Amino acid sequence: MEDLLRDLNAEQKMAAKCIDGPMLILAGAGSGKTKTITSRLAYLVSQGIPPNSILTLTFTNKAANEMKIRALRLLENVNLTTTPLLCTFHKFGLLFLKFHINELNRNNNFIIIDSDDKKKIIKNFESDIASSILAKEISKMKNSLISVEEALKNASNFVENDYKSDFFSKIANIYKKYEETLQNENLIDFDDLLMLPYKILDKNEDLCKNISSKYQFIMVDEYQDTNDLQFNLLKKLCLTHNNLCVVGDDDQSIYGWRGAKIENILNFKNEFKNVKIVKLQNNYRSTTNILNAANNLIDFNRNRLGKKLISTKDKGSEVEILESSDENYEANKIANKIQALINSGISPKDIAILYRVNALSRALEDGLTKAKINYKMVGGIKFYERAEIKDAIAYLRLILNKDDDFSLKRIINRPKRGLGKMSLAKIEKLSFDNKISLFDAILNLDDKQISKKSLNELSKLAQNLNFLSSLKDDLEILENFEDKIKLKEYYKALPDAQERVANLDELFAMLKDEIRNDDKFDLVEFLNELSLQSEQDAINDEVISIMSVHASKGLEFDHLFVIGLEEGFFPLIGDTTDIEEERRLAYVAITRAKKNLTLSRAESRFYKGKRERLKKSRFLSEAGLCESALLFEKSSDFKKGDLVKHKIFGIGRVESLSKIKNEFKLKINFGGICREIMSSFVEKVV
Repeated sequence: MEDLLRDLNAEQKMAAKCIDGPMLILAGAGSGKTKTITSRLAYLVSQGIPPNSILTLTFTNKAANEMKIRALRLLENVNLTTTPLLCTFHKFGLLFLKFHINELNRNNNFIIIDSDDKKKIIKNFESDIASSILAKEISKMKNSLISVEEALKNASNFVENDYKSDFFSKIANIYKKYEETLQNENLIDFDDLLMLPYKILDKNEDLCKNISSKYQFIMVDEYQDTNDLQFNLLKKLCLTHNNLCVVGDDDQSIYGWRGAKIENILNFKNEFKNVKIVKLQNNYRSTTNILNAANNLIDFNRNRLGKKLISTKDKGSEVEILESSDENYEANKIANKIQALINSGISPKDIAILYRVNALSRALEDGLTKAKINYKMVGGIKFYERAEIKDAIAYLRLILNKDDDFSLKRIINRPKRGLGKMSLAKIEKLSFDNKISLFDAILNLDDKQISKKSLNELSKLAQNLNFLSSLKDDLEILENFEDKIKLKEYYKALPDAQERVANLDELFAMLKDEIRNDDKFDLVEFLNELSLQSEQDAINDEVISIMSVHASKGLEFDHLFVIGLEEGFFPLIGDTTDIEEERRLAYVAITRAKKNLTLSRAESRFYKGKRERLKKSRFLSEAGLCESALLFEKSSDFKKGDLVKHKIFGIGRVESLSKIKNEFKLKINFGGICREIMSSFVEKVV
């Protein structure tokens, strides 16, 4: 059956032919990971291993289906009586629960609920915490195997009257009610598909041994993305054997913010005995120049297993750094370059633009639209289609035209004004019966028709809209908008608050900038143009792609632009920044490029309501593409949040400090690893 492996290189072949014992396949970007996994699966079957004793776990249905098709194609000449189980973690959990949920005294006719159903259930429990935040916190607890009892106990351990105690106590109590509802109605949520199988296997060792014996050979794709719960579940599945093959790339671990633990792949060799490590380093995607930049960059990370991508392509063109004075010039330059590529015969589908921060897409989208370049947003929502932007635009339309019923319906409960469906129906009836606009209907309401509280809220809304409408110019409207409408305040209490508020800041900063710099700018005309744009979108299937770096994982493009290579944007700098994960994210971005890569930076950007001058990203110099813009100096003055450089551990962020004699003892986070170092041994980034 060597024919199965004839298209593999030496390292891929070694990985495919290793059958027994634990193995880590460290698969670099573009190194033929999927081909290796499917060839190994086919090879196991060819060696007489029963297909139904092989379990392959993935993170997406798309990956599972692609692998299944490839593996079965390799085995088309083999007479299979059974097939390997190749599915997502959650699908495996579902199949397991269908047979074994009775271990928890529950029936197997359970119903799986989605995230919307989950929020609807949570909304039934009165709380001053948003249902989306409650859902997120409950999910975190389930994935950390924290029971309701433990959650209640943990909440009581906070200092009495402390706001954390109150916050977590409320969450724990909602968690209790939520779990009771699921039990009573025999419902299962997405997190239960992993948590409940683990609980059952942990409770019943005989069953655990049986399941482990059934699946003698286990493979896991994208192992760097596993969380604590998935790791613990895998340990249970390997109880009777050590035949676990995991495939992943620590340098592409970019989901720490949603619970993925890079430690799972970094410590794999310590969790199992006699681990075989195979490195796939031949890259079949990118040119040598692109990979040199990627290798140089990721080499600055300390918390990694270590490998170097080797191109099978030629040297290729140099990586270009595009410099612009601001985001508008950046967008225009990129649009011109893309137009030139398309004019030369390059297909738009081979071109993509990536960004780290979603709010940066606004100027980019405007630039592409002006240049009449069709684009699609991959894995995200176009700037002007995001909920918070649509809300702001609806308010602006309403301020300029109070007869706009469509816009009023959109924002009447944003922010919340305590209006239910019945109240809205009464307002609409009043409008219809009297042939007046919804706004005029609000002015004619009394407390016999809706509650006093809602009436007061609507009266306040009408007053604020009238005030803003009375202002003499567009700039005044924008400058008074948040004070009267409090839209940002509303979004600050919702999930993804930082990103949503940043998007609103971006919209209003752009509009103010246009008004100040363009005497002919008209807000009404601008809003009308937006409507025309959305109508004409996606007429042509031949479009370029724009997306966040996270959304680009697993994709590749001949011609790639990455924007926002400035300190504060890429790397994104904040209190919880993990600089090594930011660097891994930049590495993922670079390795999406096949032939041509352009890294773009602006000298200044309008962001969060103000224009700021920006330093070029350290990642440009670390990739060996330019001199560093960061300056370092010895200092006697430190505070929490400072960036510092150590000659061995690299750049880190100060998390806490204490004064000891004439210097500080600093607790510094170096890419997720905290070390205590005296301040005399580091330099401060200035």
